[in-house]
Amino acid sequence: MNRIRFCSLVVLLLVPAAPAFAQKPTTGPWDMKALAAVEVKPEWGKEVGKAREVFYPGEPFKGKPTRVFAYYAKPATGDGPFPAMLLVHGGGGKAFREWAEHWAARGYCALAMDLAGVGPAGRLEDGGPDQSDDTKFRTFDEKTAKDMWTYHAIAAVIRGHNLLRSLPEVDKDRIAVTGISWGGYLTCIVAGVDDRLKAAVPVYGCGFLHENSVWTAGRFEKADAEQRKRWVETFDPSAYLANVKCPILFLNGTNDFAYPLDSYQKSYRLVTAPRTLSVRVRLPHGHIWTFGEVDAFIDSQLKKGDPLPEVGEMTLAGDVASATVTSKVKLKSANLHYAVADGAWQKREWKSLPAEIKDGKVSAKLPAARPLVFYLAVTDERGLEVSAPHTILPAASK
Repeated sequence: MNRIRFCSLVVLLLVPAAPAFAQKPTTGPWDMKALAAVEVKPEWGKEVGKAREVFYPGEPFKGKPTRVFAYYAKPATGDGPFPAMLLVHGGGGKAFREWAEHWAARGYCALAMDLAGVGPAGRLEDGGPDQSDDTKFRTFDEKTAKDMWTYHAIAAVIRGHNLLRSLPEVDKDRIAVTGISWGGYLTCIVAGVDDRLKAAVPVYGCGFLHENSVWTAGRFEKADAEQRKRWVETFDPSAYLANVKCPILFLNGTNDFAYPLDSYQKSYRLVTAPRTLSVRVRLPHGHIWTFGEVDAFIDSQLKKGDPLPEVGEMTLAGDVASATVTSKVKLKSANLHYAVADGAWQKREWKSLPAEIKDGKVSAKLPAARPLVFYLAVTDERGLEVSAPHTILPAASK
């Protein structure tokens, strides 16, 4: 294969075409003008640990009013105004008090809401839809779209945003969102519909769930074509990520069981706003909110903290991959992460080789194996890792 043809193929692999429905900006079923104007009146409950229980109104569900339960925490000292965080749990999760306390200890007000109609003592009589997969993927039409779990979950985050903005100790111009797993999926959507947010961090979650995800075979392939198309155009993050205007950090693992790297890359490539990527080799999947990358990224956007390093797109010269790299914090190390690009993403065996950092570039020689998927990553002295988008080299032509 000559070099011109090889480079063209790499470009095509790096930038997959976006689907037609992702091209037109939309806020879907969420009327953002109306939702952003909702005055959210909290019902404060008891103090638990270093947080406080709070209920606030949700969207009507099947014609009946609902409430959302959350934990709210704020810094122990000072009057503010403080920056603030919206904390969005994943599947099987809840309003995590400790998550709100984590951010409060770092100088933020934080709201960790429940998105399954559950309160501090179990199911709420006036809760919204549950978060089972049957509920998430059930059949709906235009008239019943606002009874769907995703609609209610996104609306609950937006209403939670309204609540934070109404509090005197919160700086309404410094509010960000982060979510984990299904919460990362929701974060991708809410960042695309609520342009008041100043930063976003989806952890694991992404779009293109119909193309490749843990739900592709069991849910999307079994749905009829019309229903599948309706769900994707209404509730898949791929319909909203192109709208994102705030800086965004995508954090995931190479072998994530739910959100594989092909769908992940298609998702983050839709974003034209400032974007940072951190793909970690064999990162465990769970309700983990102690990633230093998330803390530092949010600090850099809301508190003028030192930013994460920046790694550019990779280029190839023969069998050497390289990318530009800049960092305010001294870099400690660099690596080439790679795997044979064959079989399910979740089962690929990733390996790492040291890479060189020199003259504003990180570079490494590629192993001989083909087909090959690989990316360069750097780690700064804080132990925080960022990466370039992965590239796939096909098997040699015969």
